[in-house]
Amino acid sequence: MTDPRRPLADLEPDTDFVRRHIGPDAAGQAAMLATLGVGSLAALIDEVVPADIRRSDAMAIAPAVDEAAVLAELRSVAARNTVLKSLIGQGYYGTHVPPVVLRNVLENPAWYTAYTPYQPEISQGRLEALLNFQTLICELSGLDIANASMLDEATAAAEAMTLLQRGGRSKSATFFVADDVFAQTLAVLRTRAEPLGIRIVTGDPLSVLPGLDCFGALLQYPGANGAVRDYRALAETLHARGGLLAVAADPLALCLLAPPGAWGADVVVGSSQRFGVPMGFGGPHAGFLATRDALKRVMPGRLVGVSIDSHGAAALRLALQTREQHIRREKATSNICTAQVLLAVMASLYACWHGPEGLQRIAQRVHRLTAIFAAGLRGQGFTVAPEAFFDTLTVATGAQTAAIHARARAAGYNLREIDEATLGLSFDETVTRTDLETLWGVFAEGEAALPELDALDAAGAGGLPAALLRSGPFLTHPVFSAHRSETDMLRYLRRLADRDIALDRAMIPLGSCTMKLNATTEMIPVTWPEFGQLHPFAPADQARGYAQLIAELEAMLCAATGYAAVSLAPNAGSQGEYAGLLIIRKYHESRGEGHRDVCLIPSSAHGTNPASAQMAGMRVVVVACDRNGNVDLGDLRTKAAQHAAHLAAIMITYPSTHGVFESGVRELCEIVHAHGGQVYIDGANLNALVGLAAPGAFGGDVSHLNLHKTFCIPHGGGGPGVGPVAVAAHLAEFLPGRGEQAIGAVTAAPGGSASILPISWTYIRLMGAEGLSSATGHAILAANYIATRLAPHYPVLYTGPNGRVAHECIIDLRPIKDSTGISVEDVAKRLIDYGFHAPTMSFPVPGTLMIEPTESEPKSELDRFIDAMISIREEIRAVETGALDADDNPLKHAPHTAQSVCADHWPHAYPREQAAYPVPGLRTAKYWPPVGRVDNVHGDRNLFCSCVPVDDYA
Repeated sequence: MTDPRRPLADLEPDTDFVRRHIGPDAAGQAAMLATLGVGSLAALIDEVVPADIRRSDAMAIAPAVDEAAVLAELRSVAARNTVLKSLIGQGYYGTHVPPVVLRNVLENPAWYTAYTPYQPEISQGRLEALLNFQTLICELSGLDIANASMLDEATAAAEAMTLLQRGGRSKSATFFVADDVFAQTLAVLRTRAEPLGIRIVTGDPLSVLPGLDCFGALLQYPGANGAVRDYRALAETLHARGGLLAVAADPLALCLLAPPGAWGADVVVGSSQRFGVPMGFGGPHAGFLATRDALKRVMPGRLVGVSIDSHGAAALRLALQTREQHIRREKATSNICTAQVLLAVMASLYACWHGPEGLQRIAQRVHRLTAIFAAGLRGQGFTVAPEAFFDTLTVATGAQTAAIHARARAAGYNLREIDEATLGLSFDETVTRTDLETLWGVFAEGEAALPELDALDAAGAGGLPAALLRSGPFLTHPVFSAHRSETDMLRYLRRLADRDIALDRAMIPLGSCTMKLNATTEMIPVTWPEFGQLHPFAPADQARGYAQLIAELEAMLCAATGYAAVSLAPNAGSQGEYAGLLIIRKYHESRGEGHRDVCLIPSSAHGTNPASAQMAGMRVVVVACDRNGNVDLGDLRTKAAQHAAHLAAIMITYPSTHGVFESGVRELCEIVHAHGGQVYIDGANLNALVGLAAPGAFGGDVSHLNLHKTFCIPHGGGGPGVGPVAVAAHLAEFLPGRGEQAIGAVTAAPGGSASILPISWTYIRLMGAEGLSSATGHAILAANYIATRLAPHYPVLYTGPNGRVAHECIIDLRPIKDSTGISVEDVAKRLIDYGFHAPTMSFPVPGTLMIEPTESEPKSELDRFIDAMISIREEIRAVETGALDADDNPLKHAPHTAQSVCADHWPHAYPREQAAYPVPGLRTAKYWPPVGRVDNVHGDRNLFCSCVPVDDYA
């Protein structure tokens, strides 16, 4: 009964975020513990986590605060950033995010909580958006095939360099980089080249490159200082010498300029940031890479291709490189196993929103404003270069440089200071007529008369050479013209989202991927202008808020991991791995032991581990695992002793990739240290450690952390991510950007994907030390609950000493395959009929499913998944007994589309009702997959990776 006299203390607002983040309520937790036969969560943790690695100290993380308070606190941090109109350029530009895309994609959990589209039948929406992106890049670049995005422009250039080395005829170890390539790109190229033995030569391409023996070259188009140069003859010369050409290009400029593929480029890279993605202090943004058809099977990254489904209809899927690292390991073309999907989707939708005419209009306006401004400056007596340009100018300002710079900032603009006598400006779509008039005043001295804009416009000056203008139509596919009204675009976005399963629709039980709740409060600050509109090379005094945020987040992560220092620069887990190994390499070199190059890697390790080791110039030696999935310490002792003189490191994942807390991890660390090596602990499974154990305290020297897993940055359909590298004290000086001993740049922007760091900062502030520890405990509880309930139906492959798993479990379907022919893929596809994304398939053990429920899922959703798995087991049993035909059964024909179930003809022996509604709850909440089972073999044999002709959709 309502009591209006309750005291005020009992009526305070409900602000317990921890309770809202952790799925099971008190009753659910009690029921789950009862199923496990333990009396408390603490007792379960004692059974699961080895006592000798448990942390005895509390994490030095502030107590939790409520959602309103944390947003107010973050507002004060953001307010320390000063947002000026940045005309710095250099690959980062102001842009207008179409509001319909901002609200319905960037701010929409249907898009940002989706997972990498390894299961194509439930990913057709984002796959279509990515196919649009690939088509956009192909047509802008003039090349045959483009991947589904890269981490940033500099990373894409580094991948292009090794692609040219793999794909060309030249035996040279030299790579040429033009002297007008962006400085951050050159820095990343130098970092990538050194461990691989690649020699980089820089200079003026027109004078140096014709006489240079090199396997490839990178040119910038337009150059960093704005020049648009004709490289057609140079491309021919390079090809005649057996070399290949990469071009870093601006996609907006390519709306007006001849595509590089048309004048000789073999690879084109760049950033799609200015296509409607905020600068965000450097990221995340979708880089791109396009190449010729002849190089498609050695190109890095994800590639969306067109195949057919089981009904013969067009269906999209990841092609060729899907999970390549887990198959080819150290022989993989790259260690990058993700993309910047959410940002690539935004860029492709920006192109759909504006269409080719709109993109050209934006490009023409940017160029026109630049040409008018240049003419006005020349009229004021300034020397302005170059003669041929798109949007960037350099101005000889002599002794006035400092004064002009100061006046510009006072007026609200950041210019680029090239040297003490030269300033640069890059215009973008946000620049207005008023900006030109204000800037002329900034450059003018005293009361000098300012140029007359309309008169200069009427004079018709321009800066694009006629010989390099784009000719002919582009982006002619209807998708780039069909959604111009907001009504059409809104419905198109809804239609795409409805074709997918993301975390807003159902649990995503992927092992090792930690698809946990990304709370709305954590996402809100991402689009604040103080975070989103800051240029990564803005003066430090304009980025004090970011400096505070980064320093505080680094301290939080140190407290959580037990390490001494952290760098947030790596913008993906793959980059964090790579940075960690470079740090180990640099450490050994600093001690006169640069010959240490052997990296021990257990056979169960993530496939990116050996790929990263190879990229860091290390030799991979595999360490065996025992029958329980643990690292074989006997084999480790043998290998460590055998390679003691050259041992650089061991890479392990802890808890193991098999989902177990190995009891011998301290001994493992001691063995490696005793033989002079460093211990790298992959942070992919940190979700099972935070608050309970710290890798930096039980023997780790370096780890990378996946903020898009443990610390709540959403996966975005396959990116964005952040992969910070954390190190012990003796390695701190080698972190990127930390001084003379630091490794080189691993990403383009100094702060990496800075604009999404507020997500993890907010999560940690909302949870506090106790909440983070509770989240870890509940992740372990959920995994053990699933393992216990499924054990009578499916063998659980690996467990720890007390028969428990860590935060994930592996169920073994190989006996089922042997007895019935039902495969792990059949089970995964049948789960779609129940409304679930499948667990991780066949990794780390072929023929298995790796399940990770996370702490975010309530008991009701865990039970719904368990009931689905048990129901599927009963269907398998019906095959075993002969009640269902071995070939004509609901698993072999899964998933079932609405079209197939409702068709006049039903060719199967089992009823339609069993196909569509195998459990009663689906009658009121049913996800219908848009396509039947996708034919992977057909897709690879008939590779097609751009927009499907409209007739094919009929």
